[in-house]
Amino acid sequence: MLAELHVELVAADRKVWSGEATIVVARTASGDIGIMPGHSPLLSVLESDPVTIRTTDGGTVVAAVHGGFISFSDNKLSILAEIAELADEIDVERAERAFERAKSEADAVAEKRAAIRLRAATGTY
Repeated sequence: MLAELHVELVAADRKVWSGEATIVVARTASGDIGIMPGHSPLLSVLESDPVTIRTTDGGTVVAAVHGGFISFSDNKLSILAEIAELADEIDVERAERAFERAKSEADAVAEKRAAIRLRAATGTY
């Protein structure tokens, strides 16, 4: 079995992350999926949720991903997101304010988006 796969995480406006990984975990329309080297080819719709990438150097990259597609073939994984932010790019205080504002305004879409950002950045919500 191969030891690594190449990952490209791309948002509509920029390349968010690129590198080698041992596993990527994402939520698709069919449920959560883990992609490891040698996985069978895949094309699926992404659900809004954090994506976790375990890098070959033992690190972890987490990104808040809002919609898009995931594709795997020939040991290359492409995550094409409408919106994506790395966890370390997220301003937690700002996301908490957005979450509270969305709750008070009963804006379910904004509340979910803020909760995903907070989950990616802090592991909670």
